[in-house]
Amino acid sequence: MPRRRVPSSPIAGGTDILLDLEQGRHAPVQTLLDVTSIAEMTVLEVRGNELFIGAAVPVNRIALNPLTQDHALALVEACNLIAGPQVRNVATLGGNVAHALPAADGTIALLAMDAQAEIAGTTGTRCIPFGELFLGPGKSAIKHGEELLVGFHLSLRKDHQASCFKRIMRPQGVALPILNCAVWLDRVNNLIKDIRIAVGPGGGTPFRATDAENTLRGLTFSSAALETALEALLAQAKFRTSARRASADYRRHIVSGLFKDVIDTAWKRAA
Repeated sequence: MPRRRVPSSPIAGGTDILLDLEQGRHAPVQTLLDVTSIAEMTVLEVRGNELFIGAAVPVNRIALNPLTQDHALALVEACNLIAGPQVRNVATLGGNVAHALPAADGTIALLAMDAQAEIAGTTGTRCIPFGELFLGPGKSAIKHGEELLVGFHLSLRKDHQASCFKRIMRPQGVALPILNCAVWLDRVNNLIKDIRIAVGPGGGTPFRATDAENTLRGLTFSSAALETALEALLAQAKFRTSARRASADYRRHIVSGLFKDVIDTAWKRAA
């Protein structure tokens, strides 16, 4: 007689999955597997020319760590805006990512930082480009019951490179983002040598504004260059209407100021 499979799920901070189970948004689970005792998933350290952040590292630890403050400031700023202090003490970066929401703060920052995601499965571990993790709103490419998100690899910051994350949210309480944006750039004098831009929600999955990046790459930093890049972003992005947050038209209207502000801040930091 075949053995019956018992539904199970990994848990670290539990700030998402416990609410989802309670509110019926997650299939019933009989067993929760605590992954916070797996040493590899709680590491935050430099490895060669990379910064490794374990998937089970709490977001408050990321926000306060000198390594992330030096090499991934956009991620620090994103982690500082996730929920409130109590949640940040237990919520993990891996959970923020695995939920696969197109405007998750940590996710948008990692996308702009060009992170690599490390995944463990029955055949070993593999690293994939961060953007390949996402299939749709709430849908991850990680195979449930077969694979586990281990952590993230980020390049170390070099001279004249900088990043920034900001978001627009409602002023009351601990608010969800109406719109957020993260930028990483490499500056040579007054030229934008390289740039990466992520905006959430710009589509059904976390959105890289690649057309805007291509427009800015190699140009002299100027208001005219930013206007041209903004036009490219608006043409590529697919803003969505959310009954609880904002309409697509409103997001298209306010993205201009946020986009320019984040790039301008990163540009100044790179000096």
